[in-house]
Amino acid sequence: MVEKVKILKVRCPRCGTRGGWEGNPNRPFCSEKCRLIDLGRWAEEDYRIPGERVEPEEPGSGE
Repeated sequence: MVEKVKILKVRCPRCGTRGGWEGNPNRPFCSEKCRLIDLGRWAEEDYRIPGERVEPEEPGSGE
């Protein structure tokens, strides 16, 4: 009996290209380029969670 295997394809969260999940070291992105662009957007703080701004505590003031 021959089994049919369904290959999982997902959309890249950055560009929307459909790509394979298995064997892709950059998943869920389609390529290293999309992965690095997304990382850069996080580093530039383009992605934010809404909420009140919290100021960082000074070292040693936690007690």
